[in-house]
Amino acid sequence: MVAMTATERPGSAEEDPTLAAFLELELPEGYRAELIEGEIVVSPPPDRDHEDIVGKLMWLIARESATQLYAPGTVGLITPHGRFIPDATVGAWGSFHGSESWAEPSGVVMTVEVTSVRTDKDRGPKRRGYAAAGIPLYLLVDRSNTTTTLYSEPSGEDYRQHSRVPFGKELDLPAPFSFTLDTSVFT
Repeated sequence: MVAMTATERPGSAEEDPTLAAFLELELPEGYRAELIEGEIVVSPPPDRDHEDIVGKLMWLIARESATQLYAPGTVGLITPHGRFIPDATVGAWGSFHGSESWAEPSGVVMTVEVTSVRTDKDRGPKRRGYAAAGIPLYLLVDRSNTTTTLYSEPSGEDYRQHSRVPFGKELDLPAPFSFTLDTSVFT
């Protein structure tokens, strides 16, 4: 078993028994836990198709972006709606250096979720949490609906804009990416 460790805001675990239990979880290797709108969600390791999509997307971002961006693997983010681990967290080169395992999303320019077991969490609560945290862009690769959606312009509890395309169509990614994503790589 691997113990989950996290940096917490002063007093928060003492005030919230669910957060305290979450921070003390021990999980089997490869599993991950998130605290999503007060619910502890434990996910098994993703399947290979899921990881193939994440890998292709990260490669395209590194190759095509107008500025030097990177995604250092799974990064634990503290949002107003819980503690999330996006499938990919994108920021400027070096922006996550020195961060704790759970950190505020400063420096994050985009989060990415590729649907797998709990699609409802990716489509609703996590989208709202990323918006509430002020993360500029949220990319949802929805395998069950075979669509890719880019959410932008966070405002309060949600994003004001979104662009959705079926797999196989192109999706423009704004600055700092500034390239057109060919979603046919997700099929």
